[in-house]
Amino acid sequence: MTETVSPVNDPQSTPENHRRAKRNVWILVLAQALLGSQMPMIFTIGGLAGQMLTTNLCFATLPISMIVLGSMLAATPLSWFMQAYGRRAGFILGASAGATGAAVCAYGLYHASFSIYLVGSLITGIYMSAQGFYRFAAADTASDAFRPKAISYVMAGGLLAAIIGPQLGNYSSMAFGAIPFMGTYLTVMTINIVGSLLFLFLDIPKPPVPHVDAPRGRSRMELLKTPVVAVAIISAMVSYALMNLVMTSTPLAVVGCGVGGETEIPGWISGVVPEGSMRDRFQFIAGYVVTAHVLAMYVPSFFTGHLIARFGAEKIVALGLLILAGAGAVALMGVNLEHFFVALILLGVGWNFGFIGATTMLAGSHEPHERGRVQGMNDLIVFGGVFVASLASGGLMNCSGTSAQAGWVSVNLAMAPFLMLAGGALIWLVLRPQD
Repeated sequence: MTETVSPVNDPQSTPENHRRAKRNVWILVLAQALLGSQMPMIFTIGGLAGQMLTTNLCFATLPISMIVLGSMLAATPLSWFMQAYGRRAGFILGASAGATGAAVCAYGLYHASFSIYLVGSLITGIYMSAQGFYRFAAADTASDAFRPKAISYVMAGGLLAAIIGPQLGNYSSMAFGAIPFMGTYLTVMTINIVGSLLFLFLDIPKPPVPHVDAPRGRSRMELLKTPVVAVAIISAMVSYALMNLVMTSTPLAVVGCGVGGETEIPGWISGVVPEGSMRDRFQFIAGYVVTAHVLAMYVPSFFTGHLIARFGAEKIVALGLLILAGAGAVALMGVNLEHFFVALILLGVGWNFGFIGATTMLAGSHEPHERGRVQGMNDLIVFGGVFVASLASGGLMNCSGTSAQAGWVSVNLAMAPFLMLAGGALIWLVLRPQD
């Protein structure tokens, strides 16, 4: 990170502040890589564990939905907590919740209790919400010029998470042979405990306590009526919700289509798949598909910030929406493993451009004293959409057709109206008369 400081009129552009911003970014990159690895692990096994524990397959992805619900419910309180006590305290709280949620999930697996497993998933959502604030924390001490790159670099920390997470999930899920997935949650507990130590080195000042006569900023309703804020939130919600909709169903689709005989293991991957039952082999392959997807989510982050700085956030968001549409089109072409890999890679890239672009739009649309209000409201709405998508994913996948392939088609067709919503909002923003 060798960015030059921004113009003199930017209060964050002094050399000392710029060094602090880069140091904070590196810490957040490491946190995204280490602590972030738990999310691909949990999302890979969540639907499969739910399928194992529930008596109604329509609720197989409910554990993932509970994670997202927990994230949605925690967004506003966490935003307030960080506004009052600082980012460091908020992120340590999030990691503690991640460890607690994993422990409760492990207890639920041990007792084969779907309800306990759901409670643990809900608590895990608090960690997921805290992780979502890493990108905003990167912008807190960054100059105007460095801000899109800082956000992008922190998101790029997910690259290592994409490599480590699913593979740890694959090899730890059967560590306790009698209790599938138990080892994964014990690993997640360790990751949270060790990773929380990183935040002791974070140097982001707590927001100053406002004076009585200080500007209070716009209300939530006034913010939502601000065109840039509204379109940024819609774009972020659609990008994240559609990514979650498809990703949540992917392990179920890979296993279901494989076990059902509708797809085959090609030679190019068969050499790395261990021997075992057909279901176990496709479950292992599902981890590789998720790995490819999460890599695609974060690899572009090395240059997304540069693209935003050059072409503008709106154009990058539009490109992300087009790539998401391409992911759905590829998924509808068939259920060979090649289709799964290509569709999920496109899904990851589309999410990256859409979500980082929308985050950059939002970060530049409000005043510092409005930060907690805007960010909490944004994540409440975004993860509300993601919750609905994850809840719908299992129903569409398992209960909308007579086969896994029919369910997979339903999941991908469901993307269309939401892509049109976000695309229409973005076109309106660009074409509207400027004040």
